Amino acid sequence: MKKITLFLVFIGMMALQSCEVTEVTELYETNNAGPKTEVFEITKTFNFNNNYSVLVPFDPPLRSSDSVLFYHLYDVVNGQDVWKLMPQTYFFNDGGELDFNFDFTKFNAKIFLTANFNLNTLDATWTKDQTFRVVIIPDGFAKTVNKNNIDAVLSALKVAKTDIKKINL
Repeated sequence: MKKITLFLVFIGMMALQSCEVTEVTELYETNNAGPKTEVFEITKTFNFNNNYSVLVPFDPPLRSSDSVLFYHLYDVVNGQDVWKLMPQTYFFNDGGELDFNFDFTKFNAKIFLTANFNLNTLDATWTKDQTFRVVIIPDGFAKTVNKNNIDAVLSALKVAKTDIKKINL
């Protein structure tokens, strides 16, 4: 009886030990190539005709474990791009608020503008030739990096700026 009890305790301990923490890089690395990822850039003009939105197809479709980060090119200062993680709200001195936002499914993403004022009155600097970077990464990896800093994300993913595809929609 004592041996059976010891055996059951041993089996119970083994069952509880089966839960382990695996580093995210182990989950997604293939031959030290880093996480499976895709980074691309689009430039689009928003206006009344496109309902201040753009549809971005994912080809191939996203996997259920993928995360998508969207960045808006806010400014260029001394030759350095200033990227802001979306959704992003910009506040104007007159109380106006402009949102750069997105929705996505496994097949596409919609980037769109909303505001607490009529978008038709918005200055073209906010609507013409707006550039976005779309970063598709495995979900677990998204939890391990400072997503607010696009340079940190690209560095962690080992993606060079020259590797970013420019997509024409």
